[in-house]
Amino acid sequence: MKARQFTRVAAAVVALTLLAGACGSEERIAATGDCDTVDSVSLQLQWFTQAQFAGYYAAADKGIYEKYCLDVTVLEGGVDIAPQQQLASGAVDFAVSWVPKALVVREQGANVVNVAQIFQRSGTLQVSWADSGINTPGDLAGKVVGNWGWGNEFELLAGARSAGLDPSTDFELVQQSFDMMALLSHEIDASQAMIYNEYAQVLEAVNPDTGQRYVASDLSVIDWNDFGTAMLNDAIWADGGRLADAGYQDLTRRFVAGSLEGWAHCRDNSSECVDIVLANGSTLGASHQAWQMNEINGLIWPSPDGVGRMDANLWNQTINVATSESILTSAPDAGAYTTEYVDAALASLNGRGMDTTGQNWQRVEVTLNLGGE
Repeated sequence: MKARQFTRVAAAVVALTLLAGACGSEERIAATGDCDTVDSVSLQLQWFTQAQFAGYYAAADKGIYEKYCLDVTVLEGGVDIAPQQQLASGAVDFAVSWVPKALVVREQGANVVNVAQIFQRSGTLQVSWADSGINTPGDLAGKVVGNWGWGNEFELLAGARSAGLDPSTDFELVQQSFDMMALLSHEIDASQAMIYNEYAQVLEAVNPDTGQRYVASDLSVIDWNDFGTAMLNDAIWADGGRLADAGYQDLTRRFVAGSLEGWAHCRDNSSECVDIVLANGSTLGASHQAWQMNEINGLIWPSPDGVGRMDANLWNQTINVATSESILTSAPDAGAYTTEYVDAALASLNGRGMDTTGQNWQRVEVTLNLGGE
């Protein structure tokens, strides 16, 4: 499957100036005046156009990146694209990638650095039928268990081991497609799914016993957040080598600030952001994208320490799972992530009166249609 590529170009008309902050040399980002120059920036996504990336598309389409003197090209991902590798090769300026996947290439020598941890919770599930008897990781024993591979299976493997199971002998681990057809056809007992995507695909399908769509009570869900093996998902990664350059540091501050503002916009304007994603060429239906936008917001908000800021406990949990599963041979060095750029962005956004924690965010009611239309 060849990934398509979409470009959202913002014509920059508003300036960004770097002002000295209240705390010594700490810098704040402010948007005032006209841009003397506009910097072109490329962002590599890790999957196809969908609400998982709505904040970036919104920042481009709503002129948010313009305020930071950025002309942003958003590159769609796909099965054959590894964003962290694209970043490491110098093909793009920034990338969106799950934390463990990026840390693998960092351990292999790629100097990629987490500069904004967008998702505060994992969206990975293992989904079964309600009558399967699978309610906890230990219940996977003797079952046919699907996963996508490609580094998406780490939470499942760690969760099974934490329940005393050996994935190589205690259940049959099979690779599934990036859909729920194997579960719907009862070829497998438990299917990997993201709460914002594949889980909804089941709820969009017809239950042959009722002639109606499946409902949540038809399903049993293992949420790895509840079992201590959840790993951090989507984050913004930058080129660590280039971060030694003052110009790229400035670029990173502005890009992170614009991206966080884009996500805050989608928190407060979820319906509009669904329309933006659809206009950018998503092949998924409107109700599916509305569901996805709702669930993506649930993975980001609330962010008690400020959107994009790393939760050290969840970082440590991710590292512990990664090392225990031999995903990583050892814990990464302290340079694997930095809060410097998020802190600068939050100082700017908070200074302009923006809500950067989303403590009062609430889910909206979403009605899924058949096939997600």
